[in-house]
Amino acid sequence: MKSYTCIIEGKVTGGNFQSWAQSTAQQLGLTGWVRNIADRKAEVLLQGTAEAYAAFRERLKDESPVVDLENITCNAIEYDKVHDQFSVRG
Repeated sequence: MKSYTCIIEGKVTGGNFQSWAQSTAQQLGLTGWVRNIADRKAEVLLQGTAEAYAAFRERLKDESPVVDLENITCNAIEYDKVHDQFSVRG
């Protein structure tokens, strides 16, 4: 299973970013999770097709509710666990 991780920098709290990420991932058929990792940073793990991942990335840039979006860094990764759904980790 292809896995990707994205670090989003900006105001990720208070704007429903985690629910947006979950809803968008589910619409695209992606699994994985989202979590806040620091003040003004969130991490998303995505598993699915390259096409669905690319669509998520585009929506992340154009539609996400992140106020003052500073940076998005995404990479393909080796990940040994396969997720069967998309969850919010906090």
